[in-house]
Amino acid sequence: MPTSADFHPCRFAAAAALAWLPCAPSAWAQAATAPPSPAASAAEATRLAPLTNTATRTERRIDTVPATVTVKTAREAEARGARDLKDLLRNEVDLAVRQQPGRFTAAGSNVGRAGNEGLNVRGLEGNQVMLLVDGVRAPQSYSFGAFASGRLDTLFTEALARVEVLRGPASAQFGSDGLAGALSLRTLEPADLLAPGQSRAGFVRAGLHAVDDGALATAALAGRHGGVSWLALASRRQAHELDNQGRDASLDSRRTAPNPLDLGHDGALAKIRWAATPAHGFGATLETVRRTLRSDVISARSVPTPAPAPTAVLGLVVDDHQERSRLSLDWQYDDLNAPLLQKAETRLYAQGTQVRQWALEDRVGIDRVRDGRYRERLLGLTALASGTLPGSFGGAITQRLSAGLDASENRISALRDGTVPPFGESFPSKPFPDTRYRLVGAFVQSEIQAGRLSVMPALRYDRYQLDADPAGYTASAVVSLSDQAFTPRLGLVWSVSDTLSPYAQWARGYRAPAPDQVNNGFTNPASGYRSIGNASLQAERAESLELGLRGAAFGRALRWQVAAYDNRYRDFISQQVVSGAFTPADPAVFQFINLAQARIRGLEARIEATPAAGWTVKAAHAAARGDSEAGGVSTPLATVEPARWHLGVAHQRGTWSWRADLIHAAAKPTRRLPAATAFATPSYTTLDLGASWQATKQLVLHLSLDNVTDASYWRWSDARSLTATSAIKDAFTAPGRSVSLVARHDF
Repeated sequence: MPTSADFHPCRFAAAAALAWLPCAPSAWAQAATAPPSPAASAAEATRLAPLTNTATRTERRIDTVPATVTVKTAREAEARGARDLKDLLRNEVDLAVRQQPGRFTAAGSNVGRAGNEGLNVRGLEGNQVMLLVDGVRAPQSYSFGAFASGRLDTLFTEALARVEVLRGPASAQFGSDGLAGALSLRTLEPADLLAPGQSRAGFVRAGLHAVDDGALATAALAGRHGGVSWLALASRRQAHELDNQGRDASLDSRRTAPNPLDLGHDGALAKIRWAATPAHGFGATLETVRRTLRSDVISARSVPTPAPAPTAVLGLVVDDHQERSRLSLDWQYDDLNAPLLQKAETRLYAQGTQVRQWALEDRVGIDRVRDGRYRERLLGLTALASGTLPGSFGGAITQRLSAGLDASENRISALRDGTVPPFGESFPSKPFPDTRYRLVGAFVQSEIQAGRLSVMPALRYDRYQLDADPAGYTASAVVSLSDQAFTPRLGLVWSVSDTLSPYAQWARGYRAPAPDQVNNGFTNPASGYRSIGNASLQAERAESLELGLRGAAFGRALRWQVAAYDNRYRDFISQQVVSGAFTPADPAVFQFINLAQARIRGLEARIEATPAAGWTVKAAHAAARGDSEAGGVSTPLATVEPARWHLGVAHQRGTWSWRADLIHAAAKPTRRLPAATAFATPSYTTLDLGASWQATKQLVLHLSLDNVTDASYWRWSDARSLTATSAIKDAFTAPGRSVSLVARHDF
């Protein structure tokens, strides 16, 4: 494996550029001066920037919004053999998905139990990132003791048509939770499968993945009759433990090889659309996702001793279930020729999520069971309207106004059950009281076009309210909480020329406290500590500034973007000891309080080129620095990733295409570790290869070979909880060399 001493990404990128530079000037000059041929026109069409609906909640090209947006399509995910969003976004240098190995215990540690925990956007993650599926909020992540429920494993990735990631506060568009950015997912529509004039269309897809010995099967069918169209899709995935580079197969806590695991992931999607008139349409969506995980957690076993203690663990088996179901009804209006109001939509939705995590621990003494449950019941309404006002000053200034309303009520509950409860506690018990979590918000936005200058101001008002029900909750006094927030945003895009556009955006964001942070009750008299709620908890706040510059050259055969951002956060919520001495007479009191301030600054650069017909070259770099401050003490922010580089080359010729992706991550600097004892992940470089073959008009095959050099490395997002002296670091390594094969047949 190359080391940081003999590999430098910038030099590699320069060498790659020089390799195809001799043919580039003539190709670009010809593209810039010669009349476009039909093939060239088609190539130019493919180079047009994709559209986004997330940055402004209106449709705009991503190169005309004052922010950084990534768009991924279902075809890209399929060609890459992506099993989940972690795979799909692995080449994005400023994004990361945290996924630790499953090394949890029955009652203490929850390491890895949440699976794909959430998306990290420029240094913040989890519930600080807005997550939407067809405009509906995804469930929150939640953890208590050994219980941990992530967010991304509740998604149905096989049904996705499009993935958008917006960097920077998204509260002006969507309200609470958009502190760091937004991940917006759109599922397939009948129109995605049906070509004009078609009455039936569909596909079947199958995949094999060596990285977890997984197999996938998906089938979809869409139809159209008159003004009614419909779609039905079902998918089944079975897999085992995710590979790593750990080689210690001990049958106890010294083990670094993966623990045996059986994973099942089922999903179904049904949609119907009715075009009542050319301008009015109605629709309904039903989606359900179910995930099961069964594991023999060998790493939870105690190391054998001649005289084991009564609490020594002989074995741990778990059986976890997670399910999410969604029903939505919508109305859409679309008439571009209407005088004032051109677009409008309303969506009414209901979503239910339930997670159950069960564990049986075999001990030398009395065995014990832990049965944890978490549940959400979400009802909501969204409405959005936009229209273009008549031009001013002889048409020199145009304006599109948008306004929207979002309202939701989420009923959240959790339960802890099992046998042999902790001393001083009885089962069943509630870690927090049943809570009604209400969010109501309204926003207005203007998109003003004055010549080459676009000005996009927006303002949103939100109110949140947490009403807790004391029934059945005895751990501490119950508190309720309500507050309001204004989140403005101002964006500017100046098209200096057709090939140069600086932009700027200033935005504020907020995240309302979660129910388990407002009310968090637990008492352990023997150990001398307890936790209580906080009626004075404030929302987390963000203020962000992003400056960028986009450019193009050689007839847009070369496009680039650089961006710098400065994000400041305040009132970070953290659980702290607020009083007590950890004795039965004077127990320590834990409470969630607003404590830390934080600042994350970063720089990003991206370039994409098509130097010759069929060739695409991409390169990207991101580096960030983040610190939090509490009590006058500054500490490096643990969630900020080391600097990363990506270089990708792709070529398509006839029915064949291939790609190569080189990823390099810098070592985590020791001076930027969140604690002196933390493990500083070394630098690494990986190479991924892929090829696709359009065997027939209907059949396509995709082959992917990841980590070709079989490098042994750690991703900071997955290994940041380790200490430098840990004996099990290899358990947190990323997978080695692996291959996947995906076949799709359209009909």
